[in-house]
Amino acid sequence: MGLAAQESVAGDELEHAKRLLVRDSAWSTVCGALFGGVVLAGYAVQVGAGPFEIGLLAAIPYLAQVLQLPATVFVDRHGGRKRLAVPLLGGARLIILVLALLPLWPRNDSSVTLLLLLGKFGICAFSAVAGCAINSWIHQLLSGQPLGGFFSRRLFAGTVLGCVFTLGVGWLVEHPPQGEVRFAYALAFAGSGLAGLVSTWYLARCPEPRMGPSGPAVPVMSKLAAPFRDPEFRRLLTMLASWNFASNFAAPFLTVYLLQQLGYGMGTVTMLWVVNQVANALTLYAWGRVSDRLSNKAVLSVAVPVFFLCTVALVFARAGAPYGLQLGLLVAVHVVMGIVGGGIGLATGNLGLKLAPPTQGTSYLAAVGLVSSAAGGLAPLVGGAVAHALESSEFSLVVRWVANTATRELAVMNFAHYEFLFAIAALLGLHVMHALSRIREGDEVSERQVVQELLLEARQTVDQISTAGGLLSSVFAFGRLTERRPWFRRRAEEPGAAP
Repeated sequence: MGLAAQESVAGDELEHAKRLLVRDSAWSTVCGALFGGVVLAGYAVQVGAGPFEIGLLAAIPYLAQVLQLPATVFVDRHGGRKRLAVPLLGGARLIILVLALLPLWPRNDSSVTLLLLLGKFGICAFSAVAGCAINSWIHQLLSGQPLGGFFSRRLFAGTVLGCVFTLGVGWLVEHPPQGEVRFAYALAFAGSGLAGLVSTWYLARCPEPRMGPSGPAVPVMSKLAAPFRDPEFRRLLTMLASWNFASNFAAPFLTVYLLQQLGYGMGTVTMLWVVNQVANALTLYAWGRVSDRLSNKAVLSVAVPVFFLCTVALVFARAGAPYGLQLGLLVAVHVVMGIVGGGIGLATGNLGLKLAPPTQGTSYLAAVGLVSSAAGGLAPLVGGAVAHALESSEFSLVVRWVANTATRELAVMNFAHYEFLFAIAALLGLHVMHALSRIREGDEVSERQVVQELLLEARQTVDQISTAGGLLSSVFAFGRLTERRPWFRRRAEEPGAAP
């Protein structure tokens, strides 16, 4: 198992490489499920991290993406992507393994939070540079190959393993070894580091074709300036910046809100996360079909308002507690947010690919990544600062009825602390909708038509469930992604087709 590139990869060796990449992705998903997202936020709450520290934890992965710029230049000039990616990725996973000792630290004070932040930054910095090399490596390795079945296997493995291990950590935290929650997090982090090292081992066994000449050198700043000088593409960048800021303003604090303000256990919180992910995966194919038939802007015009309506609904989650409806409301909100989140993720990615000029795709998509990362990284920092400032604040809207015999009061609206973030995020969503309305993508399509097309897809899915075979093809519909490849081929051959 060497790290040197080879002249070519074809035949059985290429098929073996695909199997290795599927296994790498599966173990990488386990690594992320055991250290990241809900689990990392839960541990931060457990060690007493404040809103700003939690926001910083969420911002670090976005801010670290800036390191892909120098990494891109290095890879283009020196090649050796495997030599760069495997050691860096292995180093990131070793940091996770070392952080497994952090829950066993004798004190839960500011030093634990600081070490967690430093460790997270090291992991994300190494992973960002390695990811740049891996993207170029895999792109060349799989160029010209049918990718539908390959990516469907990766998506299926990632979804299943991510859900299973996240639920497992939730159960472990609520039933910790020897009654100590810190042991549960230590085991989770250790398992994450080991799974990451296994993922790195599979990646190291995957062959790398030798990198060809990249052509004459062009200044990086000159490449990146072009998308910002393009007025049409600048509108897309504005919308993406607005979306990433608004959606990440409150989202990193949802786990903290459920644990601290509503008092749920990690088992319930991880269950809600899994519900969201399953709803996302099961509807992604339907969104793809709708966006193919209509437009990406049309999908966003329906999905984005629903997403922010769900954000507003979180503000009123506490209102259902006296009637036993709170958990049901939270499940419903997570289901709907998972459904529309799949459509938003698909449509925003497609818009960048579609509106970028075919000869300048690299620089235009790099601008998309930079803008999205900057806005997504800034949002949790601002959200954390706002949450800290409003920690002891409360807003109430009360209707008072005064009569001769008695005075009655009814609280129409009452929210505090993290619920302020959800309300502010919903208001920021209005700017996202305004920015979306300025984008031009072919013929305009009404929201009603999008809903009708989505309901048609849903009805077809329900019809398929009438048989056992239909049930399997509906639930595990990832293989049908291969149907989209012929569509793209025909689309590219049409005269005047959009890129």
